[in-house]
Amino acid sequence: MSDVEPSTASRKPRSDAWRSAITVVQEVEPAFVPAGAHAMTIVVEFPPGDPGTPPHRHSGPAFGYVLAGEMVFELEGEPARVVRPGEAFWEPGGDVIHYQDGNNRDDIPVRFTVTMLCEPGKPMLTLVDEDELVRRQGRRASRTD
Repeated sequence: MSDVEPSTASRKPRSDAWRSAITVVQEVEPAFVPAGAHAMTIVVEFPPGDPGTPPHRHSGPAFGYVLAGEMVFELEGEPARVVRPGEAFWEPGGDVIHYQDGNNRDDIPVRFTVTMLCEPGKPMLTLVDEDELVRRQGRRASRTD
């Protein structure tokens, strides 16, 4: 005989709440997923006014969701945009520079989660040096500020 009692939930009739419990916030078809990729989910929090991670790239696609605050999000070839709580973002990874992921607000932190599909044996994030930024400046979208 087991010392474990069934949970209260297992004794109740099944609910249909699961049918309406899911909200799709993002659906994409990434151009590639590295062979043998492993998934990594992280939570990032930058203090008020923080510029975020310097320009970088990821070895595979990354999918994110802003939990609190406002993030400035800029990928190579796309204009910078503000991503707010409850909104999703993604990037294809590979040879695409991620210019900005900083805090758009100077009065509150920004907090977001990101799931990355990383190429085996490579870091999940690689900073881009100044020489490469200069060589690729024509790929950066025009800024309106």
